[in-house]
Amino acid sequence: MDVPAPLVRGAALLRCPVCSAPLRVHERSLVCDQRHTYDIARHGHVTLARAPAPGDDAPMVAARAAVFDAGHYAPLTTALARAAEESLSDGRVVLDIGAGTGHHLAGVLRASPGALGFALDTSRPALRLAARAHPEIAAVVGDVWEALPFQDGVVDLALVVFAPRNGAEIARVLAPGGTALVVIPTPEHLAELAHLHGVQVDPEKPERLERTLGAHLAHEATTRVRWTMELSADDVEQVIRMSPAGAHRGEGEARATTVTGSVELRTYRSPDVRGGG
Repeated sequence: MDVPAPLVRGAALLRCPVCSAPLRVHERSLVCDQRHTYDIARHGHVTLARAPAPGDDAPMVAARAAVFDAGHYAPLTTALARAAEESLSDGRVVLDIGAGTGHHLAGVLRASPGALGFALDTSRPALRLAARAHPEIAAVVGDVWEALPFQDGVVDLALVVFAPRNGAEIARVLAPGGTALVVIPTPEHLAELAHLHGVQVDPEKPERLERTLGAHLAHEATTRVRWTMELSADDVEQVIRMSPAGAHRGEGEARATTVTGSVELRTYRSPDVRGGG
């Protein structure tokens, strides 16, 4: 099997997680000048982390794929693609941090022809899907809490959708004038299903986001994205299973219902000049 074309195209943007040296393709691996070697899995992803957590398991990933394939989160994907169009031109680089199955990243790339996408996640089952979600996605196993395995200033657009946020590292890999699109749930999000899992949105999440990203990037705008989902009983179970809320599944019966999707889409910008304002 050949090295996936997106990894060939984007190898020079990556860096070794051990010594931070640039990487290059050698046979079926990525290697640095210090000969640290990272084999490319037969499913198309490469691991660039010292000891990545296992991430979402296969049942959780399958549930997420089913929900996305059914179109229940299409309004969010559309909102991300529209926001990305305002920030990207041909040949730009998009990094999805906590990309999961790559569904949202694929939507952004479809709206931005010529862009190269990187799906970063700790879940190998998720990245197996992400590597096939779009022909311009390079799938990388990486840990957001470590140094991101990218060179400084090589990412034009970072997506962080329901994922952890390492503000310093996001700022480091963003190009001057680059954009970060960050999605967080509002208290309304999936509120109709709260009785089945008991997990509530932290009301201080926006403030915590400002503390983690606001110290490194300029907050430019916030857009509320709200939609409704007509879910069957099976859909309800899949929506619960696709997130950490599934670990808190109560004993209530899942029923067909109308459920609210509600998020904040926040736009952050890197300074136009490194070290400048």
